[in-house]
Amino acid sequence: MKKFFSVAIVAAVVATMMSCGNNPKPSLKNDVDTLSYAIGVVQSQGLMDYLANAKGVDTTYIAEFLQGVNDGAKAGDDKKKAAYFAGIEIGQQISNNMMKGLNYNLFGEDSTQSVSLNNFLAGFVSSVTGKDCKLTVAQADSLAQVLFESIKAKSAEKKYAANKEEGAKFLAENAKKEGVQTLPCGVQYKVLKEGNGVLPVDTNVVVVNYEGKLIDGTVFDASANHGDQPAEFAVTRVIKGWTEALKAMPVGSEWEIYIPENLAYGANGQGNIPPFSTLIFKVELLEVK
Repeated sequence: MKKFFSVAIVAAVVATMMSCGNNPKPSLKNDVDTLSYAIGVVQSQGLMDYLANAKGVDTTYIAEFLQGVNDGAKAGDDKKKAAYFAGIEIGQQISNNMMKGLNYNLFGEDSTQSVSLNNFLAGFVSSVTGKDCKLTVAQADSLAQVLFESIKAKSAEKKYAANKEEGAKFLAENAKKEGVQTLPCGVQYKVLKEGNGVLPVDTNVVVVNYEGKLIDGTVFDASANHGDQPAEFAVTRVIKGWTEALKAMPVGSEWEIYIPENLAYGANGQGNIPPFSTLIFKVELLEVK
């Protein structure tokens, strides 16, 4: 049978018929009554999974869920109650989604650290009401971005300190090797093949073959993985270490480039690149556009 309504809507309809936990009794006097009952039965399929998986509801408390839906549905056009229930919904989203997401992004699996829900709510309320707000929205946005990156970096550094230390040690030893040169920014390179073409600038697009690996030799990416054509990208749309190396590299060159973590992905890491990883790339610059 075709489903006429979403599970959530039908759950609301069913809940309006409930009072104090007592199940409504069907009264099947005519075809419309019977149709109503039949649709209710059909639409109950999957409700428990929907609540548990999509909404994060502990279905042990199904009676409380139904009571809440009942109260919300009965509020009707009451603007005061509608505002209250909207606040409840947003508050739950803050608690179950935003706070959890912030904590994970900042602290990973470290459950001993957490953002302050109380201070979050204080900022939220003061901004909404316009009372005693210590920051404009623009100031808060700018400050939040700076602090987010700073706190995340400190948290990641605590967990991945060994990566940073090993990278620094690798670069110090690598700098002493024959043929290895260092750019002013700190990127090291070794010329594998001399090129005599033009030097790329910030406004150029380059065509390259490349392979990237960690200092332990693990290959994490290569242009060959993305088809049989060379890679093509803007000089300034890559990590800082790449940009600086490309602008010193004549077309036709092939270099091995050694990029410090602060000129790569730093505290963030990227995909299968752990935070604070020093990176090694073999790059062949084929063309500048």
